[in-house]
Amino acid sequence: MTSSRTDVDVLIVGGGPAGSSVAWGLRGQGLRVAVLDKAAFPRNKVCAGWITPAVARALELDLSEYARGRILQPINGFLVGMMGARANEIRYDQGPVSYGIRRCEFDEYLLRRCGAELWLGQSLARMERQGDRWLVNDVIGTRLIVGAGGHFCPVARVLGARLGQAELVVAAQEIEFEMTAAQRSACAVRADTPELYFCPDLKGYGWIFRKGDWLNVGLGREDNHRLGDHVAQFCEEMRMHGRVGFHLPRRFHGHAYLLSHHAQRPLAADGALLVGDATGLAYPQSGEGIRPAVESGLLAARTILSSAGEFSERRLNRYADVIARRFGPRTADAPVSAPPVVSGWRQALARYALSTRWFNRHVVIDRWFLHRHQPALS
Repeated sequence: MTSSRTDVDVLIVGGGPAGSSVAWGLRGQGLRVAVLDKAAFPRNKVCAGWITPAVARALELDLSEYARGRILQPINGFLVGMMGARANEIRYDQGPVSYGIRRCEFDEYLLRRCGAELWLGQSLARMERQGDRWLVNDVIGTRLIVGAGGHFCPVARVLGARLGQAELVVAAQEIEFEMTAAQRSACAVRADTPELYFCPDLKGYGWIFRKGDWLNVGLGREDNHRLGDHVAQFCEEMRMHGRVGFHLPRRFHGHAYLLSHHAQRPLAADGALLVGDATGLAYPQSGEGIRPAVESGLLAARTILSSAGEFSERRLNRYADVIARRFGPRTADAPVSAPPVVSGWRQALARYALSTRWFNRHVVIDRWFLHRHQPALS
């Protein structure tokens, strides 16, 4: 992009799965679409990193083609339990129920095939409304801007989101690294069986996920109070129980996201839409965000195309309606935590439920993590 004025029909800010899905949904429709991202791709992205078959179908991914030269780890089971208690193994015999990916590979693959112009390594520094258009960084004009920049998306800030304030945020720390030969032999985690361990207070969970020679370890909680201590304790517990027979690297990376039922960021405004983590769409039980990001991007593209060039808030609010039907209503007035007595009962019931294979399979994995009850977008 040159320093002279450039006009596009749709400017997408953020090149992750949400942004690239919007662009891919708009391909071949005669629109000039551009993706602006401050990072150069491939870029590091902290994420446990798995996609369900529903994501692959919605994006029409050729998994055989994708797997050439990239990590695509079939998942055929899970190990699930409470920290400090015996875990249950859940197996699926009918084929992979999910696939492990590395976000640095997956995000670049989606971005390169999305069909949009790519303006990478460029931040959104300024955006202002001029009539029925946006002027971005003083040189980009567009009638529609899509915020797809994750939790701290600058478009969300301009639209009124109070980033980091008055929001129920899930904070996570994790690391992904390629194991040495000695580490591989000392790792008891099976590549096709990610392991999930819930915190005793039910405010989060830790995970260990092996993708070939790569290992991803992390923990997320509803608050970031002493998060580092929780992570360190979880890692030591996994080492003491022989799941990972070596000391993990110390340099964990942090990130934050909003759960869909509590997010109150706007989804639409005059000439603007928010998608994925920018508007807060992570599943409330698991915190998983790739499928909501992809689906919100595709639904935003459908809304854009059906708007016939009229990008008023009234017209774009159709997107808010389809998001509510897909992901459920938002309930920001719900209490953040239960009273102590209820909380005690909740913990006792959860410990019992998480000790049973039936609950772990049909509720925790099938419903909370895989969302097998919800068909893929057509």
